[in-house]
Amino acid sequence: MENLIELLKAVLFGVVEGITEWLPISSTGHMILLNEFVHMQVRQEFWDMFLVVVQLGAILAVVILYWNKIFPFDFSRQAKSVIRTDIFMMWFKIVAACVPAAVVGIFFDEFLEKYLYNPVTVAIMLILFGIGFLIIENGNKGKKARVRSLKKLTFQDALIIGLFQLIAAIFPGTSRSGATILGGLMIGVSRTVAAEFTFFLAIPVMLGASLLKIVKFGFAFEGNEIMILLVGMVVAFVVSVAVIRFLMGYIKKHDFKAFGWYRIVLGALVLVYFFLIKGRVGA
Repeated sequence: MENLIELLKAVLFGVVEGITEWLPISSTGHMILLNEFVHMQVRQEFWDMFLVVVQLGAILAVVILYWNKIFPFDFSRQAKSVIRTDIFMMWFKIVAACVPAAVVGIFFDEFLEKYLYNPVTVAIMLILFGIGFLIIENGNKGKKARVRSLKKLTFQDALIIGLFQLIAAIFPGTSRSGATILGGLMIGVSRTVAAEFTFFLAIPVMLGASLLKIVKFGFAFEGNEIMILLVGMVVAFVVSVAVIRFLMGYIKKHDFKAFGWYRIVLGALVLVYFFLIKGRVGA
């Protein structure tokens, strides 16, 4: 019975991961907050690994949905060249954008997790970037985006977006997708291109972070931990497919201000809960 309960919790965490990974509202922040109310009865070492590796399910959703846009080879008879140069160039831009966050993740992962991965940091960053979305969207109202296709995204654009991803790597609650989308909007990238580039950025970033966590964990699984991880990943994948399709349809007709307001309200509620109700500010 206890194992079944933990598996049901894994389903819940997978649902939250699948929804919040792609919407600009912070998946890590929501997972940390959810853990305050629905605590998994697992070892701390496993939980730290689960929080990151469950994202592999979400990555797979991007790979499957956007395979034709991210696979740099074309083996069809109609193809003029096996190598799709435009996609190769896009991957160079993705790698360049990922370098800052990768360096921080490799050298400062434990420090950041110890001192910044707590509900109050999450709440503050939810609010700050929520305000950022409102300001940028209001400022862009009526303006035509400078970059309206992935091919027109320059290396300089990619590097700037990568710096915003660095902010998300340091401060939980920022939202990796939220930071990179906001960075893209600030420099004149269309909502659709900013969202798609954010999806593609997630592949090496989340894959690298997951592999790093697994190596540190050492594959030392106990009891039903493997099953808990697999259930979370599968659910995250299924939910991510639906959420990505929803988001891409939504932003064709709407801006990101609704997500900005959501972040502000959620962040305020979290601060009220931890300062007034629980009377503490720790994780």
